Amino acid sequence: MKTRLADYRADNACHMPLSNLDVSEAKRFQDDSIWGCFERLRMEDPVHYCQDSPYGPYWSITKYRDIVAIDTDHRTFSSERGVTIVDVPDKHWTQSFIKMGPPEHGEQRATVSPIVAPENLTKLEGLIRRRARTILDGLPLNDTFNWVDMVSIELTTQMLATLFDFPFEDRRLLTYWSDVAVANPKEGHAIDSWDKRSTILSECLDYFTRLWNERVNAEARLDLISMMAHSPATRHMKPSEFLGNLILLIVGGNDTTRNSITGGLLFMNQHPSELRKLRDNPKLVSSAVSEIIRYQTPIAHMRRNAAADIVVGGKQIRKGDKVVMWYISGNRDEEVIEDADSFVIDRKNVRQHLSFGFGIHRCVGRHLAELQLKILWEEILNARLEIRVVGEPERIASNFVHGYSALPVQIRA
Repeated sequence: MKTRLADYRADNACHMPLSNLDVSEAKRFQDDSIWGCFERLRMEDPVHYCQDSPYGPYWSITKYRDIVAIDTDHRTFSSERGVTIVDVPDKHWTQSFIKMGPPEHGEQRATVSPIVAPENLTKLEGLIRRRARTILDGLPLNDTFNWVDMVSIELTTQMLATLFDFPFEDRRLLTYWSDVAVANPKEGHAIDSWDKRSTILSECLDYFTRLWNERVNAEARLDLISMMAHSPATRHMKPSEFLGNLILLIVGGNDTTRNSITGGLLFMNQHPSELRKLRDNPKLVSSAVSEIIRYQTPIAHMRRNAAADIVVGGKQIRKGDKVVMWYISGNRDEEVIEDADSFVIDRKNVRQHLSFGFGIHRCVGRHLAELQLKILWEEILNARLEIRVVGEPERIASNFVHGYSALPVQIRA
């Protein structure tokens, strides 16, 4: 019997009446106890209605095939009211192309997609490899350090700065703004109100507006700000829409890669036989990257709202209902993914995961995320680094970004 299922049976909280089960509790993601609740929903109530939660009533979609069906039906399941379970107050709402339907969505997405097109990724590969080597070469030996800060954040933030042509010395602002953008304001936390969140993000908008003003009348270049400034689809955005698209691009370029870099190292330490398999056959790197991204599922959910009455899994969903696709659960659905709770870097159909979504909103930067992970692992293998996790990971309290704030590690000399 698998450990996760044993955990599920031992977890009394998951044995509450189904009507009371709310899988949106951020603490369960922070303490890594959410798995049993999702397993129960997949087995007993895969299309589950939660009447009472901090985010209002919502439907949980927890099975792989149901998630794909909803994600690929943008007409019935709309993203226009937001893509997270949180209902952002109107005063703090920002538009972005992920919250749009056709044709506006396609026009704005097409504006930025050339930067992650295959021909440009080929140009970026050498730069990513040099940076990965520099970062790994600079890590301390025989001393404990935080892998999240020194590797995961550093590599992804350097890449983000390049994509935006953002002043390199200020690149950690991008990480800060990303963290603020995905924070759900809560009393006692660093971001304790929507007003505080908006105040900080207005600083992000001011900074990027200066960059926009420098580039809008200059010759077009291949960076995200210049591309938006010169495209008819985005040139005349309102400031709030510019901020919304900035947040989308910053979070999308930061969180998926950053938390998969951390999760990958953690999983390889937890499953040393898979690490040995990778060391014995480095050609498995690409396969390992896909398995890391599935097993981590760095974006735990995406939200839609029903644009019409529809039946899903025998349940009647009404127009206007909030529908939450739990990618993190669908990626463990054994009806589709064999032995889904196991970390297996050479599994069949390894790219058959939900982490990047499906349909028109499929992650535009997914190939760049995979490339950064692939290069980093190639360089770890080439350098023959023995990187050991020496303490428990610190996970963030979020039901949206499934990630880490710290992972203590040591490298043997």
